[in-house]
Amino acid sequence: MEELDGRKKKILKAIIKTYLETGEPVGSRTISKFTDLNLSSATIRNEMSDLEEMGYIHQPHTSAGRIPSDKGYRLYVDALMAAKDEEIAEIKDLMIEKTDKMEKVLKQVVKTLARDTNYATLISAPSFSNDRLKFIQLSRLNSLQLVVVVVTAGNRIRNEIIDLEERMSDDTIFKLNFLLNNTLNGIPAAEINLGMIAHLKEQAGEYGEVVGSVLDAVANVIQVDEDLEIYTSGATNIFKYPELSDSAKASEFISTFEEKQQLADLVKETMADEENTGIQVYIGDEAPIKTMKDCSVVTATYELGEGIRGTIGIVGPKRMDYENVVDSLKMLRAQLDTMFRKT
Repeated sequence: MEELDGRKKKILKAIIKTYLETGEPVGSRTISKFTDLNLSSATIRNEMSDLEEMGYIHQPHTSAGRIPSDKGYRLYVDALMAAKDEEIAEIKDLMIEKTDKMEKVLKQVVKTLARDTNYATLISAPSFSNDRLKFIQLSRLNSLQLVVVVVTAGNRIRNEIIDLEERMSDDTIFKLNFLLNNTLNGIPAAEINLGMIAHLKEQAGEYGEVVGSVLDAVANVIQVDEDLEIYTSGATNIFKYPELSDSAKASEFISTFEEKQQLADLVKETMADEENTGIQVYIGDEAPIKTMKDCSVVTATYELGEGIRGTIGIVGPKRMDYENVVDSLKMLRAQLDTMFRKT
């Protein structure tokens, strides 16, 4: 295959993108409006003539415009897939690094908080329940299978294989990619409803089932994780307070911190209210956990952007130093936000 220079590649890409968006043959005047080209219509016509001679575009019937050929689609597909594969590989490496760093940081945070306050502390790993879609890449695996790659704004990735009943053309694959990304890019999980799904399937026509399979993959990657990771420290600090050091009560309290399920329920309840992004104080019977009815529980929601949230909590006696606790949580929430936005 004859190598294309940079200018021809840009023009071919502009032709294909425009054709995918409009479905109409593309003329030189339309391409000249692309600001990154900065070329005259005459120059573009000459380049388009070369592209046509090389077999990357062709002229349908009597139209003055051009549309991509299979050869043109193939070059575009290969370049796009290479770019996306590189981006996905970078995201995977980044997420491994960030996940490892985040776990270490959260463990250190909860330990330091327990030491500084002399109370029991907890912190949840961030939840991706409101994560948004970043992009969807649908590409050919073989003649009867497609692979869909779903990437979210939180840089989570999921690959799914989709079986086909018959071969799908490159043109159709690109149109489906455009349809899916144009409709779903930046949409939070909670907003992908039955109406939107039905509309997408209708627009996809005979390929509605393929779109349905892609949306299943989307649902899998953005669903709320059942096993919420909770880090704790300082449970034995309760023995420093006579009103909490009764052996039976202390045993129940420590079991709650060791088993963590009730703590996870507390975190989910705290984050379920999207309006709750501040400090919450539960005193005595207000506490959602029965084993903490003789305690005060103070929680704060931290946000890492793009709908990614977690909860910090401090548990101590009702006579806790509320001012110090609230100040500590406010400062910590700001530090976490700054720290992880920089990574």
